[in-house]
Amino acid sequence: MTSDTIKVTPLQGRKLGAQITMPSYTTDPSKLNESDFKQLKKALLEHSVLIIPGMEGLKPESQHALNVRFDPSSATNYGHKEELFHSSKSILAKDGKCVPRRPEVMMVGNGSFEAGHEGMKEFTLEHPTHKTFHKQLLTNDEMANKQTRFYRWHIDAALYELSPPVVTTLLGLIVPPSNDRQTIIYEDTNESIDIAKGATAFASGKVAFDLLSKDQQEQALNTIVEYAPHPYIYINDCKATSDGLTIVSEEPGKEASLDSLPEWEESKIKRLPLVWTNPETGNHHLQVHGCCVYKLLDATTGKTIADLKEAREIVHKMMRPAISPENIYCHAWNQGDLCIFHNRGVIHSVTGELDPSEKRLMHQCNIASGSDPEVVL
Repeated sequence: MTSDTIKVTPLQGRKLGAQITMPSYTTDPSKLNESDFKQLKKALLEHSVLIIPGMEGLKPESQHALNVRFDPSSATNYGHKEELFHSSKSILAKDGKCVPRRPEVMMVGNGSFEAGHEGMKEFTLEHPTHKTFHKQLLTNDEMANKQTRFYRWHIDAALYELSPPVVTTLLGLIVPPSNDRQTIIYEDTNESIDIAKGATAFASGKVAFDLLSKDQQEQALNTIVEYAPHPYIYINDCKATSDGLTIVSEEPGKEASLDSLPEWEESKIKRLPLVWTNPETGNHHLQVHGCCVYKLLDATTGKTIADLKEAREIVHKMMRPAISPENIYCHAWNQGDLCIFHNRGVIHSVTGELDPSEKRLMHQCNIASGSDPEVVL
């Protein structure tokens, strides 16, 4: 049954997420009337992750327009500088290809595709796998038993020069069958979670903050995260912890020396609050890209609280409870699902081990915002 307004249905038994039923007058969420779009934006800020089924016909132009509507200050470019995103020295180099006529929309996924999709020639996509990024790998037996990992928990952001996008939209066009299951085992607790192959995992920054002790909350509220210049190149040779939350600090360090990075300017280094305030609810969200942390600073004095190794350890300790099985939502993709998530309210991660022959095709859009999150004091 259709109606003349959108319907918001919170996901049952989850700490985040809601499903959206579109109104009868349009199938394009970028063309919602002002009242319905206001309701959609309110739902996003309250539930952090929205799922709209049946959007397989959504064009890249509409997907881009939807992102801009959520944040009119956003720049007309992808959330990263393309030449840095696709640099062979970046951990992101293989993560996607731009739609030619709407380059803010990236094609991500797995497998080889014939010419014709959105004006593309033949192209190949590669699904991220922990085998190329984690320090300790699953054994062949564990992978044969359908184990997988959280690849990298992160915020979509360049974390240098450009401001973090407010929202990311992700459209599932070709997805693995949702009844094809894999398992993540938490090495530190031996808990496990059963997920659909290729599920996208989300963890709430609000939940992360709420789970902190009072002392940790006070510390977090007074902390600025400084990210490395060109952070994805800085950590290109590094390896991640098995839960994908941060980087393993090694001796000698595997990080690139600052003078070996592409040209950078001190003024373009990102120093962002560890805690971001939700503009709708007023809730505090612990928001940090643990793999790209460089140091932690005192928000009042600007003095260093912790350098690289200790900063990673502090961030990991703060974020780890938020990714426990009972706190996360792992979206099992169906063809046509449009996922809209509040990139300033959640962290997320790729999951799944896919064979090269398995096809997966998604359209992803995030656009750098016109301003950074404000410092919370």
